Amino acid sequence: MKIKAIIFDMDGVLVEAKEWHYKALNRALELFGYQISRYDHLTTYDGLPTSKKLEMLSLESGLPKELHQFINEMKQIYTMKIVYAECKPCFVHEYALSKLKTKGFKLAVASNSIRNTVEVMMEKSELIHYFDQIISASDVLKPKPDPEIYLTSIAKLGLMPDECLIIEDNENGIKSARASGAHVLVVKDVHDVNLSNIESQIKQIEALM
Repeated sequence: MKIKAIIFDMDGVLVEAKEWHYKALNRALELFGYQISRYDHLTTYDGLPTSKKLEMLSLESGLPKELHQFINEMKQIYTMKIVYAECKPCFVHEYALSKLKTKGFKLAVASNSIRNTVEVMMEKSELIHYFDQIISASDVLKPKPDPEIYLTSIAKLGLMPDECLIIEDNENGIKSARASGAHVLVVKDVHDVNLSNIESQIKQIEALM
């Protein structure tokens, strides 16, 4: 059995967007006098979709649920402003994806962000044309840490979980990836996502198959 596909998380893996999401969500929350601390964002909320973050804030801080939709909409607007200003291509990622594509691997993105955010970030990063598939939070009922997003991606690629390598960086994403039954490469940040690390992980996996 060989690895046939590599599925990438986006935020913190292909795009250094954690800070963008943090700033955009807090800007939207501050309209109503709420905020999330940087520590909580990195330790508790990291990798969760905005809708889930707002549900948690309602339970923990009494954020009125009727504000969820408006705050979510404003957060997306603020996020897009930052993305258009700051999201740029990264040579290391373009090189890795082009080489993996040439070697015949199927490539996919599976992100807890909404579809429009994923597509815009991948376009601005000049990566979108490498992917056979994009799965976003808009395409599933249960976001990460549930494995649905990765199981959906694997099924649409027409593969079995043990034919896929998932690249993840945060606790919720890692839980989702492992629960899917696929192989997982855990990275600390976007700089770990390079051809050498990916190929090394694939060699290790295939040596044990």
